[in-house]
Amino acid sequence: MPRLLLPLSVALALGTACAPEGPREPPADAESAEVLWAPDDTLTRAELEAGRLDDSWRDAVRLGPPPAAREFPLDTIAIPAEWRELGRPVDERAEVLRVQTLLDRARFYPGVLDGRWGKNTEKAVWWFQVSEGLEPSGAVDSLTFERLQRAAGEPAATVIAHVLGADEVAGPFVSIPSDVYRQSRLRCLCYESLAEKLAERFHASLEVLAYLNPGADLDALAAGDTLHVPAVDGAVPDPRPIERVVVSGVGSYVHALDADGRIVYHFPTTLGSQYDPSPLGDLAVVSVHPDPWFHYQPRLLSGVDKSKPDTHLPPGPNNLVGSVWIKLSEPHYGIHGTRDPAAIGYASSSGCVRLTNWNATLLAGTVGAGTAVEFRDTQPAPVEGG
Repeated sequence: MPRLLLPLSVALALGTACAPEGPREPPADAESAEVLWAPDDTLTRAELEAGRLDDSWRDAVRLGPPPAAREFPLDTIAIPAEWRELGRPVDERAEVLRVQTLLDRARFYPGVLDGRWGKNTEKAVWWFQVSEGLEPSGAVDSLTFERLQRAAGEPAATVIAHVLGADEVAGPFVSIPSDVYRQSRLRCLCYESLAEKLAERFHASLEVLAYLNPGADLDALAAGDTLHVPAVDGAVPDPRPIERVVVSGVGSYVHALDADGRIVYHFPTTLGSQYDPSPLGDLAVVSVHPDPWFHYQPRLLSGVDKSKPDTHLPPGPNNLVGSVWIKLSEPHYGIHGTRDPAAIGYASSSGCVRLTNWNATLLAGTVGAGTAVEFRDTQPAPVEGG
């Protein structure tokens, strides 16, 4: 399964350090993420589909079951003109991608922009409606769409022709072995392909980029080439400082709140499973670390041979904690990125709070040591008779 990883800004910061060169140890002053981790967090397509249609988040907001028909309401929204200009089929994917792009720009993130209606998008719409004082339903009606356009900065189009810059197509790209000890000998856990880098740059799935650019070889593009992409750039910055972060287990979301408790950012998240549940209650941010190393410690990891030696995995988009590590006051717990953004919101983690790399990087830039982090409904319900 393709993995869509690391924002462009972080990739540029890594630069040519991504070239394989090892073995290598982290600098003495580097922070290494030390987490409880399961060795394989990649979902099959069947598991992703089940997660996309999972309705358990509705329990967290006390919302009734969805209607039997889950089709996107095409009749409530005008067909995007840019899709006619592109010559692409005007179908549900066009409409859903348009809404997802507006949500992304409005800071109510739906995860990977894949053009498919499901849990992450519906949930982002619901919380956007709450923030706007609308009757929350999770469905996009005309009033919700009007407010969403305004919050997104009234973009002229949600799919644009983007001319690629030299930094956007620059490598190096590496082949990453599955064995962690071989990974530890790499200089960086970099992008494996240009397509992967571009997909993360524009918060999109590889399928969406291919759909918007039929016949294009995404791995062979060069500076100066034009690529049709979701218009994720250009969102109006929100000046409100973040006072508190709320993490919901049942709701599978992270909210960054201002001093009045209003939602500044909504992120879908993957949280701890019943085997390694996330903490419950009040914690705080201890420190923030971009481009983290990962301290691989078999004694802390589920499903790993405890007799194996420790090692350190270098920074990069395919690092097990992604592009940033936000260390929390509970040992071995934090908020971090991921090497598998398509699974965000649709899978369980190993106790930590996992976001897409672009969301984790955004959050990391708005919090600091001492920021309150509240965990809600993250522990499994007790079993009767247990």
